[in-house]
Amino acid sequence: MGRSGAVTFKGTPLTLAGKALAVGDAAPDFKLHYYKDGLKELTLADLKGKPTLLSVVPSLDTPVCAIQTKKFNESVAALGDKINAVTVSLDLPFAQARFCGAEGIANMRVGSDYQDRNFGNSYGTLIEELKILSRAIFVLDGAGKVAYVEYVPEVASEPNYEPALAAVKSLA
Repeated sequence: MGRSGAVTFKGTPLTLAGKALAVGDAAPDFKLHYYKDGLKELTLADLKGKPTLLSVVPSLDTPVCAIQTKKFNESVAALGDKINAVTVSLDLPFAQARFCGAEGIANMRVGSDYQDRNFGNSYGTLIEELKILSRAIFVLDGAGKVAYVEYVPEVASEPNYEPALAAVKSLA
């Protein structure tokens, strides 16, 4: 059940797998992987109890994705442990860890959807033609309900940072 033309990449229309989430929806469960002294799993259950910012990017090895991750990392620093903040991509967990170390990303966790793309399919962000995630932002409340969502219409563009940050701050 793809959403044809849901996003573009440098003007070319592309199809997103799955359905679009909306404010008020229960956030779908997921299993992401990250590297910290070995491969570890990160699930929705691990994040419940605090508001969560999920920043979805195609690849941390691209300029716009790096900018997005750095901006959110800086912006959520003041919130400390009041929220969860996670960057999600299909980059391997080892590459994500290398990027975070090289760029000083300390306030965002990273999660890789590389194994089975369950996040991309459940959150409606997997680009069928390219097999990468599209750019999107989700803010979840502490119970796991979607409080804010943005599917960035042009994959090569940055998201609207302020509304996403306002949403997570209002829940903190």
